[in-house]
Amino acid sequence: MGRLEGKTCLVSAAGQGIGKASALAMAREGAKVWATDVNEQALGALQDGGCVVRLLDVRDPASIAAAVEATGPLDVLFNCAGFVAHGGILDCDEEQWAFSLDLNMTAMYRMIRAYLPGMLDNGGGTVINMSSVASSVIGAPNRFVYGATKAGVIGITKALAADHVTQGIRAHAICPGTVESPSLDQRMEALGQQMGSFEAAKNSFISRQPMGRLGTPEEIASLVVYLASDEATYSTGTVHVIDGGWSNV
Repeated sequence: MGRLEGKTCLVSAAGQGIGKASALAMAREGAKVWATDVNEQALGALQDGGCVVRLLDVRDPASIAAAVEATGPLDVLFNCAGFVAHGGILDCDEEQWAFSLDLNMTAMYRMIRAYLPGMLDNGGGTVINMSSVASSVIGAPNRFVYGATKAGVIGITKALAADHVTQGIRAHAICPGTVESPSLDQRMEALGQQMGSFEAAKNSFISRQPMGRLGTPEEIASLVVYLASDEATYSTGTVHVIDGGWSNV
């Protein structure tokens, strides 16, 4: 019997990276998994992995409302969608600030408000929010608006957990360090143009990791499965750092 047998879960941004690895891991543990993404083409492999796939734009309230109607109440909501903006405050214009807040924080607020009533009606549920170690955990160079919004995710998580702890709701924030993913590759490609090569950019990311390597999506997915499972029923309002020791130096 799988660790998530009988649970219905939804993962946003499931088309690649941590979202994809988590959706597949949850399905392997017996959950019914709604794998959603704004990019429908990216969802093909998820269907083969036993997930139910659905187009979902977490920035669009109508798209979220339609998803709630299709999925019904959830046991586990994993808010994985997010965006990494590069640069400090002087690089962050109002358009980038507004976009980052909308995708990294407001979309999470919308998703929780949409799915929480069903969880409460069912006597409980688990919300897992993707934050980052670059947040209120540590300050990372050139992650100004990203770090600000990911600190906000921790605040959302703790407030949610405090407000609903007596109603069976558990809420967790996951704070990864640097993890291999297609979006990281894109950032390294862009940085590599300034540094001379992709490898130079990649080495700069690896050099800040005490373990001497990047994390993998599968390592984060293992934590997601644990938090979604009944093995974590005494845990809520917590910040789970999984960063290869980056925040410990």
